[in-house]
Amino acid sequence: MNEKNQAPTSTYKNQKAIPFINAEEAWFWFIAAQAAKNDCAKYVAGASLYPRPCEPVDILTVLDRLYRQRRILRDHLLVLRHYGRRQMPPDPYRIKEARAAHLWNEALERISPVLEKKGIIEPQRKSHENWHREVLVYETKPMELKVTQNEYA
Repeated sequence: MNEKNQAPTSTYKNQKAIPFINAEEAWFWFIAAQAAKNDCAKYVAGASLYPRPCEPVDILTVLDRLYRQRRILRDHLLVLRHYGRRQMPPDPYRIKEARAAHLWNEALERISPVLEKKGIIEPQRKSHENWHREVLVYETKPMELKVTQNEYA
């Protein structure tokens, strides 16, 4: 067979996929991929800088399933889309973005376990899991108070 007609081999299959740090990073990647697709860019598996464990459609499928189960509402989707296009989460300290920040966090909390189970994001550390082992306890001797009569005279 002629070497000119053969498709180039990808090193993607030899590389280990790097999962996203969290659902927020996966969401921003998904929105950027969708924007590129809308601009007529062709998606080629393994052509990115870092090999990822999924394709953009996988995240869309997760979102669709959560929406059909009524775990994510239309308001969640609108907030995810709006701030995803801005490539920055809503600021909870801005009055106009407070509700959006609540919806954003709520949606990502519901998406995270599914993405983690599929291996798309890294396992998330539970905030209060084994807290008693992580706490540093400082033991000090109680201060000895030396009170003299002159101080209260």
